[in-house]
Amino acid sequence: MLTSVLILICVTCGIFEWWRRNSNKDEPPALNGALPLLGHAHLLVGDCKQLWIFLKELAYECLEAGGVFSAFIGPKTVYFVSNPDDFLKIADTCFEKVNYYKFAKPWLGDGLLTSSMPIWKKNRSLLDSAFNQAVIEGFLDVFNAQARRLVEELATEAGKGPFDHLAYIRKNALETTCLTVLGEEFGDKSVVNTTYAGAMDQMLDILIRRFQKPWFHCDFMYRWSALKRKQDGCLKILHDASNTVLKKRKEDYMKNKASKKTEDEINVPKFKSFMDLLLELAIEEDAFTDQQIREHVDTMMFGAHDTVANLVMCMMLLVGSHPDVQEKIFEELHSVFGDEDRDITKQDLSQLVYLEAVIKESMRIYPTVPLITRHLDQDVKLKNCILKKGRTCILFIFGVYRHPMWGFDADKFMPERWLDPALMPECPNALAGFGMGKRNCLGKSHASMSMKITLAHVFRCYRVSGNHLTMASKIDVMLRTLSGHHVSIEMRKQ
Repeated sequence: MLTSVLILICVTCGIFEWWRRNSNKDEPPALNGALPLLGHAHLLVGDCKQLWIFLKELAYECLEAGGVFSAFIGPKTVYFVSNPDDFLKIADTCFEKVNYYKFAKPWLGDGLLTSSMPIWKKNRSLLDSAFNQAVIEGFLDVFNAQARRLVEELATEAGKGPFDHLAYIRKNALETTCLTVLGEEFGDKSVVNTTYAGAMDQMLDILIRRFQKPWFHCDFMYRWSALKRKQDGCLKILHDASNTVLKKRKEDYMKNKASKKTEDEINVPKFKSFMDLLLELAIEEDAFTDQQIREHVDTMMFGAHDTVANLVMCMMLLVGSHPDVQEKIFEELHSVFGDEDRDITKQDLSQLVYLEAVIKESMRIYPTVPLITRHLDQDVKLKNCILKKGRTCILFIFGVYRHPMWGFDADKFMPERWLDPALMPECPNALAGFGMGKRNCLGKSHASMSMKITLAHVFRCYRVSGNHLTMASKIDVMLRTLSGHHVSIEMRKQ
């Protein structure tokens, strides 16, 4: 009897929810294919490759519906947005992340990615000073040295046919991030080593696996799982490493401060890592605790190296698929550097306009972060509908970059569009590669300079060939390659 009553209650609630959804004319149009009670949840079943295929189809359907529509995951309504103006309106109105970000809090704490709006707002204003242009330009020598290291390591693959270039790029990007974020070398003798890198990979896998299993969304259920025990082991490795570096940096800072030595006297490097800058803010202005410094540094380590590595991988693959584009890159590099094999300077970067266009177009074709989410803490009135408070909104960066404003050839790789105003959208909100609105990517300048210098060194030395159409992708936190991304390289004749 009790079972029958419960079923009746569930069915009644489902019918009421269905009626409420369909009777509200202010709601965006709904995605087809909803089932009773389940809604569209059945469409999310599958591995990470199938999930990305589904989300891409969803982005295109969203565009066909006018840029905004709704879907139903059980009793919950989720909004999808691909219209650039509506995207910015939501991003600048609602700053709270959805509840799923709590899964990363044991690792990243209240870093910028996972913090609530009041904490984010306070910390973002403090951290902006650590990411100003003068600080980023201080990393020029590091970026050049790391790019040269990558060129040397790739030499073992020259003339040998297709190989996995992501393995080289990812290691190099992690080394670069360790130097600029932690001020620490990556290596066997360092606390930041292959064990650390492996723990970071496992943490990303754990986050996705927890998200895909609804019963693990409950903290009580998750607490007793084998996945939680695996997470605890990874967190010990990751936190021990960042805590060890922080302790060492803090001891050095206090010793130098006590002895009142100048930077020249203690022979400090020409640049300061982000950890050193945060430490100065903590000690001189009482801005952060040690735990908060660690949380910000862990967030930077997670966010910086993986996104840059995947972007550089895609850029090399796309350029290798388009010989005409590659030739134009080399012509520009030769016009700036001639036959010299010197480092790239700040002045050189401003002259590499075609290479910058290639980078922007690559990010448009393969956005490493194809979507972001927001919790709607208030009603948001868009051009053609109203999004209701309390619901989840998925903002499609991939969708914005496939919007009709890009023209009939939106799926085509064409760097020239960034150099001709007639080929660019008139919409000022067309650029979403690093997010839009006030809660966008803090590390944009760091990533852009690192990628530009890396690619300049690589294409100065190698001719690359590949086929990006064979690449299969998956989504697990970010957009990642699954297969078909290998390239071949040949040394350029000097």
